[in-house]
Amino acid sequence: MPERIPLDKEERAVYEWQIWVDDFGEAGQERLKASSVLISRIGGLGGVVAYELAAAGVGKLVLAHAGNVKPSDLNRQLLMTHDGIGKPRVESAARRLRELNPRLEIVAVGENVSEENAAALCQQVDLIVDCAPLFEERFAMNRQSVAQRKPLVECAMYDLEASITTIIPGRTPCLACLTPETPPAWKREFPVFGAVSGMVGSMAAMEAIKVLAGFGTPLAGSLITCNLRDMTFSKRTLQKNPNCAVCGMIQR
Repeated sequence: MPERIPLDKEERAVYEWQIWVDDFGEAGQERLKASSVLISRIGGLGGVVAYELAAAGVGKLVLAHAGNVKPSDLNRQLLMTHDGIGKPRVESAARRLRELNPRLEIVAVGENVSEENAAALCQQVDLIVDCAPLFEERFAMNRQSVAQRKPLVECAMYDLEASITTIIPGRTPCLACLTPETPPAWKREFPVFGAVSGMVGSMAAMEAIKVLAGFGTPLAGSLITCNLRDMTFSKRTLQKNPNCAVCGMIQR
């Protein structure tokens, strides 16, 4: 859990309503101010995570996403705008987030997470939120989460379905316990509604806030899945694989 940084008068006014939450309070807000989060991809899913964390008062966001804004991004990537088409996504995202929260420190990295940069990116933060569509990126972050003992909020969506869990190294299963290899049918482009991304992105942001501020009950060792086509939700307990190649040797 991060240390606390005192709030100034303006911050107390901005975050007043969430400070009223009993088990969060000013101490929780001070921990958020001291916190840093890596968000892999800031598209339909990660953009909502970033926006909610910026609004909540997290002190530093590291944003990793390669490429420029395309017209097809605009139905769901809420940090992107028409005037940003053809320009780097991270620049558009950083501008929108600073408009929302000028106190926010942003490290904008115009690269996707990879084996080559995952360690350095994760070293900069207290917590990781995985919003990447490719398993190569997700596995790289999972390995660094375990190696660096940093919590990882793992979220994904497809069509009208979504899932989310929180990985606490040494306590819970890691991503490799659940999905040891890339599913053979998985592909980069898939059907998506922005509202589905936004829903699970907000849930992921709330998980990050709970872990960083030390309140509530995160989804540590539990997985929520939902299908918004018929509004069904389920929650199940996950089992750690003692022979997992990534976290199998990690002790509590």
